[in-house]
Amino acid sequence: MEEVVITGMGCVSALGNSPDLLWDSLLQGKSGVATIDRFDVSALPVKIAAAVKEFDGSEYFSARDQSRFSKCIQYAVYSAFQALNNAGIDPKAEDPSRSGVIIGAGIGGMNTYTDNAVTWGTRGPTRVSPFFIPMSITNMPAGEVSNRTGWMGPCFAVVSACATSNHSIAAAFDAIRLGRADIMLAGGTDETVNPLALAGFTNMHALSKRNDDPATASRPFDKDRDGFVMGEGSGVLVLESLSHAKKRGANILARVAAVGMSADAHHMSAPREDGEGVRLAIEMALRDAGISPKDVGYVNTHGTSTPLGDVAECSALEKVFGASDSLKINSSKCMIGHALGAAGALEAIITVKSLQNQMIHATTNVFNKDERIHLDVCANQNTSHNFKYALSDGFGFGGQNSVLLLARD
Repeated sequence: MEEVVITGMGCVSALGNSPDLLWDSLLQGKSGVATIDRFDVSALPVKIAAAVKEFDGSEYFSARDQSRFSKCIQYAVYSAFQALNNAGIDPKAEDPSRSGVIIGAGIGGMNTYTDNAVTWGTRGPTRVSPFFIPMSITNMPAGEVSNRTGWMGPCFAVVSACATSNHSIAAAFDAIRLGRADIMLAGGTDETVNPLALAGFTNMHALSKRNDDPATASRPFDKDRDGFVMGEGSGVLVLESLSHAKKRGANILARVAAVGMSADAHHMSAPREDGEGVRLAIEMALRDAGISPKDVGYVNTHGTSTPLGDVAECSALEKVFGASDSLKINSSKCMIGHALGAAGALEAIITVKSLQNQMIHATTNVFNKDERIHLDVCANQNTSHNFKYALSDGFGFGGQNSVLLLARD
C-alpha cells in the first residue's frame, strides 16, 4: 500500500485564518473566546463563543455569491485553496480523475436553516430562498471545492458530529492507500455560533456558562470545568501518496501513519465512562502502524472541558499508555473552543505544527487539575518535547470515535 503524507494545510479559526496565525496564537496563550456580538444574546443563558473573526471570503466569492453560499461552504473553500497554495499545487495541473475531496460538516449551514425558518414564519413559504437547500446540506462544502478545482475523484462528505474531520481524513487516507487517488483534500467545516445551536446545546447542559470570564470558560482537565465553549471554522489538509509527493518535489509536513475508528455503543451523547471505545480506536491505529504505545510522545486530545468527557478520554489513554511522564497531552479547545465538525481538522493541523516544532502548546485554564487525571496535561505552559509519533483524537455524539496517528517525516 502507498504511504500517505501531508503536504499542505489551510484553516479558518477563532485565533486566525491560517495555520501559522493559529499556531502562533496558541503558543502565546491567546484566547479566541469572547462575548458574542454578532446577534442579540440577551435571552440566552450562554453568551460566549469562540467565533471566527475578520473572515474575508471576497477572494473566492463575489458579493452576490456570498449571499448564495453559507459561511460553512465559504470557510471550506477558503481553507482548501489555502492548503493547495501551501502545498504548491495548481489544481488544474493535476489529473482530475486521480484527485478528490472529502470535507465533512457536523451540522452544516446552521444560519441558513434558522434564517429561512424565520422567513417562513414571518413572510410565508414563497419567500424561502431557492438556495436554501444547497446552502445548508452537508455535502456542499466538498461539492463546491470539487467544482472549483475541477477534481473528479472521490468526493463526498462524512457526518459523524465532532468526529467528522477525523473520519474525513481517514477516508482520504484509505482512498490513497488503496490506489483510488493520488491526492486528496480532506477536513471539516462548521458555522455553529448561532442562537438556535447555542440554545440547544445549553438546554442539554453541554456548554460552559462562565459568561463573566470568557477567556477562562473552557477548562479542559480542570476539576471545576462545566462544559465546552462553542467554536466554529474549518480545516483542510492536502494528503498525497508519497510517490506523488516525491515526483513533484513537495515539502512533506508530516506522515499519516494510521487511523483508528470505533463506537462506544453506549449513549446518544454521553461517553462511556470506562473509555473502552476510545481505547479500541487508539489500539487499532497503533496496530495498523506497527508501533508500540511507548513510541507515541504526544496526544492532542478531544479535551472538550465536559465533566464526563475529559475523564473518560484520559482513562482510555492511561489504559493504553500508562501514566508515564514521557507522554504529553493537551487540549486546544481551551483557546479555540469546540468547532464541532471542524474540530478534528483544526487539531490535526495543530498536531502537525507540534511535530514540526517539537513543541506542545499549553493547556490553559488548568487552575485545579482533576485528581482523577494522572497524565501530564502541559498545564499552563508550552512544553518542548522530542517525539516522532502523535495522536489527534476526535469523538462525536452517538459514540463515534476516530483517531489519527501522525508522524514526523
